Amino acid sequence: MTPLWTALLLSLREPASMASHDEATWDLLLRQALSAGLLARLGALAGQAGVEPALPPPVRRQMRALLAVAEQQRRAVRWELVMLSRDLAALPGPVLLLKGAAYVAGDLPPAPGRLFSDIDILVAREQLDEAEAALMLGGWASDAGTAYDERYYRQWMHELPPMVHLRRQTNLDLHHNILPLTARIKTHSAPLLAAAQPVAEFPRFSVPSPADQILHSATHLMHEGEWGHGLRDLVDLDSLLRSHAVQPGFWEGLLARAEALSLGRPLFYGLSLCRHYLHTPVPDDVLQRCPSRPGPLLRRLMSGLLRRALTSAHRGSTAPGTRLAEFALYVRSHYLRMPLHLLLPHLIVKAVSRPAPSSTEREDAGPVEQR
Repeated sequence: MTPLWTALLLSLREPASMASHDEATWDLLLRQALSAGLLARLGALAGQAGVEPALPPPVRRQMRALLAVAEQQRRAVRWELVMLSRDLAALPGPVLLLKGAAYVAGDLPPAPGRLFSDIDILVAREQLDEAEAALMLGGWASDAGTAYDERYYRQWMHELPPMVHLRRQTNLDLHHNILPLTARIKTHSAPLLAAAQPVAEFPRFSVPSPADQILHSATHLMHEGEWGHGLRDLVDLDSLLRSHAVQPGFWEGLLARAEALSLGRPLFYGLSLCRHYLHTPVPDDVLQRCPSRPGPLLRRLMSGLLRRALTSAHRGSTAPGTRLAEFALYVRSHYLRMPLHLLLPHLIVKAVSRPAPSSTEREDAGPVEQR
């Protein structure tokens, strides 16, 4: 990673170091952390390390403002879970919370300072229609956009089209798997649901087991192609690993679970990145024994691409070749998601139907790029 990111990485690894940053370092660091979605996380880490009072007043103000936003989002998610519990009360079987909602409901390590925009839940595929009907009765509606997008999600993806609550304007993703039906890696939701751990405060919901939390985090990082959020997702994965690795037999169980779910490859890349950039204490033998570990040439190629892509959040700090690396990983994510005979027609349809962006609006990502 470019040396311009040194201060940000150091602050994430050793929060106490933030007390010694000078004004010039903070000037760049604030912009980088904002772009990467990590300034609130740094604020939480500074508070935990006891160095927040020593930070420059403008830095403290910005951190506290974003921590207030994170706290408001936490309260909003908790309220939505109360409402969703009512909507899904009659649905048999567990309802699994994923990512941000799971972090908040389960009070998991990535939660402090974590900003997010929607709620992700997962149910068994055979209960998908019943869950969707219950949500629609509760005021949720599809926000797919076009008839093609609607069919794209329902026929090929691991989730239904995004839903929005008509009154509260909350966003919800209803999953039935963690990877698309057409993905090259075949996963099933049944093992995730079987190992799920109930949330005491929200008994209608469960969170993934510790190993599954890590595997889902690594899979999301390596398969979504959203490298503007890559460093933030890596920080999530690092905090989960540090928290869960203290349990006896953790690493053996994680490797066995990765093999059982066919997720060894994304786990390998996730562990390697965490160890390299955030100094996560991953044992050497764990990387050596990781299922589906790539060969040396592929490891070298991916290392170069990932090193550049992780700088993409802040354009002023990008490494040389970042745009090319982003594009290559974007193509890779789609190659992993759909076979070429489906992917190429889909990309053509999206390219033809996508409106040109205005000078004041960002171009709509479309269903391929959405989470």
